[in-house]
Amino acid sequence: MSTPTDIREIRGATGRLEVLLEEPNNTPRAAVVFAHPHPQQGGNMHTKVVYRSAKALRGIGCAVLRFNFRGVGGSDGTWDHGHGEMDDYRAGLHYVATRYPKTTIWAAGFSFGAWIALTVGSEHPRVDALVGIATPTHYDTTVMQTSKKPKFLIHGERDQLIPLKAMWQFYSQLLEPKELVVIDAADHLFDGKVGEVGDALDDLLGDFMI
Repeated sequence: MSTPTDIREIRGATGRLEVLLEEPNNTPRAAVVFAHPHPQQGGNMHTKVVYRSAKALRGIGCAVLRFNFRGVGGSDGTWDHGHGEMDDYRAGLHYVATRYPKTTIWAAGFSFGAWIALTVGSEHPRVDALVGIATPTHYDTTVMQTSKKPKFLIHGERDQLIPLKAMWQFYSQLLEPKELVVIDAADHLFDGKVGEVGDALDDLLGDFMI
């Protein structure tokens, strides 16, 4: 059974970033940096979907680094409209790339965090796969549309912020390889459906190899 590693902070551009690193007992098959929802709307690294997703990813043998964006929880700094938050995510990638120099890295996130992770991960040379849950399609997704990296998306059928129709349109613009799982009757926060998010991650990534 995987347990949290005693690492509580890393250095970001604005100072301390509060983190939680959880590792499997064996050598990780992948290292995942997982970003949380919008800091201005109560998002943090303990959000239910983030927690459940980290648990599912650990369950398939991944090391998972989740962190609080600047100004959230114990992280230094203040909200920076997405620009600085991308730097926070890059700091997380730098940390896992250093800790696991020979391990494949996946960029993952939920809602606003998915946009950050997929944007940074599309261009980052150490990232091999992109994982987005309830990915916002109303932000700039240009870099994602040109990425040839494997993309795994999970979306709620009844997402009230990003309608499923918008997600399918976004999905159609992405290059292969790509996969989309739609969770029946799920809203944006996957209320009552969080366990199904974990199951979807297991199904999508349990046997995935670069």
